Amino acid sequence: MKHIDDAAESLIDLRQSIDNIDSAMIYMLSERFRCTKRVGALKAAHDLPAADPDREAYQIERLRKLADQARLDPDFAEKYLSFIIREVIRHHEAVGRSTAVQG
Repeated sequence: MKHIDDAAESLIDLRQSIDNIDSAMIYMLSERFRCTKRVGALKAAHDLPAADPDREAYQIERLRKLADQARLDPDFAEKYLSFIIREVIRHHEAVGRSTAVQG
């Protein structure tokens, strides 16, 4: 029974760590989106395009290298960043449309 109790305790500890990491990730994503919202407003105010393919390519390559250094699958990191970029562009386009209607 002790072996099962030790395993159960380890599982609880690991899950608590996972929960803490998930919480930190949500707060980090929130901060990231606060920044990208400001970028979107700046782009809209200066009639700049919502997407910046050069910046996106640079960020993907940078994250792939970071992932490799961190021993995380670079393909996974790219998929993650691509999802974030799509959401950011979607928001920037919405801000741009809103600004054009108001202007």
